[in-house]
Amino acid sequence: MYRFIALALTVAVLVAATPALAQNAAAGPGKVVITVIPAGATFFTEADDNPDSGSFGSYDLGGAVALNFSRYVGLEGEVSGSIGVSQLIERRSSTFDGRSPNTLNFNGNLVLSAPNKTSIVPYVTGGVGGLTMFERSGLIAGDAQTFFTGNVGAGVSWYAGRWGLRGDYRFIAVQSKDDAPPFFGREERFGHRIYAGVLLNVAR
Repeated sequence: MYRFIALALTVAVLVAATPALAQNAAAGPGKVVITVIPAGATFFTEADDNPDSGSFGSYDLGGAVALNFSRYVGLEGEVSGSIGVSQLIERRSSTFDGRSPNTLNFNGNLVLSAPNKTSIVPYVTGGVGGLTMFERSGLIAGDAQTFFTGNVGAGVSWYAGRWGLRGDYRFIAVQSKDDAPPFFGREERFGHRIYAGVLLNVAR
């Protein structure tokens, strides 16, 4: 009896889901797609040859706008902010117990999506931009510093008509500057960024 009920419920769920799945199969990126980024994180590793550097993480939020030339090729502009969070930053020369620095990130990226026609769209991306790091007492003193950056990464988007969801990973390389603070920027630095975003198809 219980097996019959479970079988009947399974069939009912599949029948009810069929129209929705068929509708989602036609969903995908439009000509203009906005990404709202409410939650993300960036983690920078320490510079091996600098005792004043240290690894640290921060909380990310921001947004992006993609202009898609086709379902498979697009350009995306992105602006995000990293908000410092309390943590223990261990350096070989000293230890800092406080908030990591705040940053502003801006990038222009090429996005290449997988050649499929389903609502789930994997993609690869890469581009260049900048990172501005702001003063943080105990770590960075003086004016804000802006660095040239490059990034490569991949992710997956899911579309349900006018909206969708997105998960993204980026590997970030930050170019060094001779006049940068000892804690960050005198040597090339590398970071990892992940985020979850909400997609809005504003132009089909």
